[in-house]
Amino acid sequence: MKPFLLAGLILMGIILLLPSLLVVWLSEHDVSQEAVEVSAPLPETDEQADTAPSQETEEPTVAVFRSQQDKIEHVDFETYVAGVVASEMPASYEEEALKAQALTARTYIVRQLTAPNDIHVPEGADVTDTVMHQVFQNESELKERFGNNYDEMMGKIKHAVAATSGQVITYEGSPITATFFSTSNGYTENSEEYWENEIPYLRSVESPWDKSSPRFDGEKIVSYQDIQEKLGVSVSAEGSIGEVVERTTGGRVAKVRFGDKEFTGREIRDKLELDSSDFSWERHGGDLLFKTKGWGHGVGMSQFGADGMAREGKTYKEIIHHYYHNVEIESTDQVIGVAMADSQ
Repeated sequence: MKPFLLAGLILMGIILLLPSLLVVWLSEHDVSQEAVEVSAPLPETDEQADTAPSQETEEPTVAVFRSQQDKIEHVDFETYVAGVVASEMPASYEEEALKAQALTARTYIVRQLTAPNDIHVPEGADVTDTVMHQVFQNESELKERFGNNYDEMMGKIKHAVAATSGQVITYEGSPITATFFSTSNGYTENSEEYWENEIPYLRSVESPWDKSSPRFDGEKIVSYQDIQEKLGVSVSAEGSIGEVVERTTGGRVAKVRFGDKEFTGREIRDKLELDSSDFSWERHGGDLLFKTKGWGHGVGMSQFGADGMAREGKTYKEIIHHYYHNVEIESTDQVIGVAMADSQ
């Protein structure tokens, strides 16, 4: 680990008990996810008073590569976390869901800083502002995006971030890969059934709240020509078009056959740009109509499910423990202590 980065992380262990400012970004990965944002004023709480920022301590920064401007922007750590939450989850969601999102965002960047292994990061940057990592917008971009509701929206986001300040999700002492997505098909997915690696805390669980999501059901019309070009197979307007060979634990397509080729459900989702890898299809005139359930890869925390749990009175900790198997919620100084020991 770089000496200056390690020093910054040590400092972060002390400082992350502070609240945050503001900032932003986007989910898996679509601004239209935002829905209608709330504009209710945020009440003062003792929690806010207890976490007021110190004027004597310098907060560590995150070096964010701004892909559109082709430059690196240095953002205060908790400001960065608040920005991630603001664009990854609608501010209209329940506060406990926003707190859970804050934990995933903070855990992601702590893991990236303590164990950088991403070849896609430009030199001098910690992360990009794209969906490759976490999408980021700065204060001026957020003000333009939120308009007159900026203060109310960011007030709610900052409150949720401050309430979880200094906390990260860990498995066996290390920050987890805190993946999340918009809406499930009723179940989340085992990591190895979408990606290659089996990760013990990314297990399939029920997520029934998602069935009321506006993104639960989706449709897309795909022409026979697109099927043939994008999949490299020959299909006919007559007879069999293909078949699902196998499904995953979470009910998504594991293997499917089109023409003389077999694909994973993820490959079909990527190649045909479907909302989900839980799909079926039928003839639709001279085209195929694909019907999907859910929106996103399905691994980790369902954002709509998190909001559903919060609406039922569940806390952010209960949400985290539901979607991530056998994890702990620990302070950043504990995590950084482990990282320091490993680096010696």
